Amino acid sequence: MTSTTQTREALGLPIFKEEHKVSPAEIAIGVIIGRTSEFFDFFVYAIASVLVFPKLFFPFVDVLTGTLYSFAIFSLAFIARPVGSLVFMAIDRAYGRGTKLTIALFMLGGSTAAIAFLPAYADAGTTSIWLLALLRLGQGFALGGTWDGLASLLALNAPEEKRGWYAMIPQLGAPFGLIVASLLFAYMVTSLSAADFLDWGWRYPFFVAFAINVVALFARLRIVVTEEFDHLFRSRDLQAVSVSTTIRTEWKTILIGALAPLASFALFHMVTVFPLSWVSLFTRETPTTFLLIEAVAAAFGVVAVIASGRLADHFGRRTLLGGCAVGIAVFSGFAPQLLDAGTVGEIVFMVIGFILLGLAFGQSSGVVASGFATEHRYTGSAFTSDLSWLLGAGFAPLAALLLSVNFGLIASGAYLLSGALATLIALWLNAGLAGNK
Repeated sequence: MTSTTQTREALGLPIFKEEHKVSPAEIAIGVIIGRTSEFFDFFVYAIASVLVFPKLFFPFVDVLTGTLYSFAIFSLAFIARPVGSLVFMAIDRAYGRGTKLTIALFMLGGSTAAIAFLPAYADAGTTSIWLLALLRLGQGFALGGTWDGLASLLALNAPEEKRGWYAMIPQLGAPFGLIVASLLFAYMVTSLSAADFLDWGWRYPFFVAFAINVVALFARLRIVVTEEFDHLFRSRDLQAVSVSTTIRTEWKTILIGALAPLASFALFHMVTVFPLSWVSLFTRETPTTFLLIEAVAAAFGVVAVIASGRLADHFGRRTLLGGCAVGIAVFSGFAPQLLDAGTVGEIVFMVIGFILLGLAFGQSSGVVASGFATEHRYTGSAFTSDLSWLLGAGFAPLAALLLSVNFGLIASGAYLLSGALATLIALWLNAGLAGNK
């Protein structure tokens, strides 16, 4: 009996008497469920950072300052994520990927659910703030261990002419996660009084996050502990290796890979977290209305992500990413004016933003994965993803809100423009990507 068979038996998963070859469709389902759960956790926290945390944990300052404090704590997860990757890669090498995923997802779900039990500042003082920061660090640390290699496995099983199509599948988790989180918060805000929502209603989505993580865990383990995946692991196609060794030998690829998707990652928060804060702070728009706008716009994002697969296979990923970066640069010139133009302007801003985001973000996963040596593909891709999120998205809501408050909303467009320029420079430097569809 192989170790993989023993793992499946312990988890109560089906035992295949003959070698079971995992199809790309099965892998895709596991990838989408896994990524949706991660992004749901992400967006539940992000929405609460605007609607709840400033009032609950920072009542001693004005709402704007409280939101800035919330965004500062929001960024902690992105700082902790590379550290989590470092630790969980060691667990992966020592105990296997199934063990690593189980620990990471229970830690992620546990940290998220624990936020629901936090006392308000009025009850515990600064202790509540420190606990919020600690649990946010826990979320980020755990996210570093959720890299399961399924996206890489999907790419390895993809036909040559459909690499772009399969590359976009993991990215569907982002708009799906946002849609569910936005609708859930919109329902809670609408159904409850303001007092009840701030007292207990906001806590419910954090409980839901834990349940979703448990479902995602088994969906992913069903793939990860198959004989085929174990074979790829043992053949070094998807093997966890030392992070320090990977950085030392692949630092150029990691650097370019971290910079290449900055346009889409900067736009990611410019159409999700930041506009919710701006609308809540400086307009008469109700949070419920904007959350519904966000959910509808995210549906356009789903379509755009799917379209990115076809376009990348037809024109090439490098061409698509470069064209999207130019489009985002153009969008940055008039996006602030749209966001400040009332409900119609907000709708146009969100729909255009999500279409651009879907096209770019749909191909941002593993932009230069093929540039890694085989033995470093798994670890290098994970660490590159961590750095991309840290550089492109970690401080985006905080930076955009600070710039807008101090220099006008137009300054947020300048921030977005900087991400687009970084992507164009990275694509120019990475000449090898031209042949990577």
